[in-house]
Amino acid sequence: MELIGDWQSYLLLALAGLFPNEIWRLLGLWASRGLDEGSELMVWVRAVATAILAGVIAQVLIAPPGALAGAPLWLRLGAVAVGVAVFFTARRSTLAGVAAAEIALMGGLYLN
Repeated sequence: MELIGDWQSYLLLALAGLFPNEIWRLLGLWASRGLDEGSELMVWVRAVATAILAGVIAQVLIAPPGALAGAPLWLRLGAVAVGVAVFFTARRSTLAGVAAAEIALMGGLYLN
């Protein structure tokens, strides 16, 4: 009895999706050895990553894709407000802020 599905599909997903991405992550990790985290290059990289995240958040708020389009605007804005509050409360942790916003959105959708 199979619990989830065909194991060959998962193997293909790992080979085609996971490994090619992990190679680039490992190369980036290797190439960044010895870089000063306070250098102008690293400050720029963090700024670009933050701008990309802000762009994705703005797109989800203004023109949500798929099933998220059914979520009311007040719920989407409330989830962002929760995420921002947790971000600053958790010592500027992007992971904590994004996770809190996702949990707030899913909880709101469940209760709505």
